[in-house]
Amino acid sequence: MIFDTHAHYDDERFDPDRFEVLAALPGAGIGHIVMPSTGPDNLETVLSYADQIDFLSAGAGFHPHSAKKVASGDLDKLSEFLGNAQENKIVAIGECGLDYHYGQEDKAEQKELFDVQLSLAGQMGLPLLVHDREAHSDCLDMLRAHKGLKGVFHCYSGSAEMVREIVDMGFYISFTGPVTFKTAHKLRLAAAAVPDEFLMIETDAPYLAPEPMRGKRCDSRMLVHILRVLAEVRGTDYDMLEKLTWNNAMKFFGIKNNGE
Repeated sequence: MIFDTHAHYDDERFDPDRFEVLAALPGAGIGHIVMPSTGPDNLETVLSYADQIDFLSAGAGFHPHSAKKVASGDLDKLSEFLGNAQENKIVAIGECGLDYHYGQEDKAEQKELFDVQLSLAGQMGLPLLVHDREAHSDCLDMLRAHKGLKGVFHCYSGSAEMVREIVDMGFYISFTGPVTFKTAHKLRLAAAAVPDEFLMIETDAPYLAPEPMRGKRCDSRMLVHILRVLAEVRGTDYDMLEKLTWNNAMKFFGIKNNGE
């Protein structure tokens, strides 16, 4: 079975056929999916889909791009949902983090929002889905300031050297479609450097479709291409890697007796 640890099936690109796509996934070997919220506007939608579909679990949190629009009432609502995490099928906080790709004009707001969610993770005992885009140093510094947290760097884009820093903190690393791109030499070196027990996979659907599907709308069935490349760069067997990443994700999210 394959575990997609991060996919956005609430995205408008799935509006024409969302439930048809989801219905087809178990037959393609997809055993479980975590679907994170990104802001106050889609939090309840994500929880609704998780409630409707057995093999979906939710991440509840606010993406750094939502930093300027999150109000105190939104944080209160997030905290309320997290307080009933099991009932709401919430298995992680996020996605949350820092994103400086488009500039740093909202850097203070992003860090404040991330800090609140780091505190919630400590209070609730839930792992984090960390979004880190061109903000590596600040992300690591903030995580180090909150001792004892557990999380995964989703859609990893860093170096092999940074891999060692992350796993030394006990955090997992998850790879998406770009690891399959022909020019992704540094990312493949990073993928080879992750210890077995800290490796996970995801699509970030509908984004980042892997080779040879690049440019198309991504969905969880494309994880087979990511697994093939990871097996190649890590010098291991595809089936063993599929089982490894499944078991890692089940352990990380605390999901039991699902699909096996």
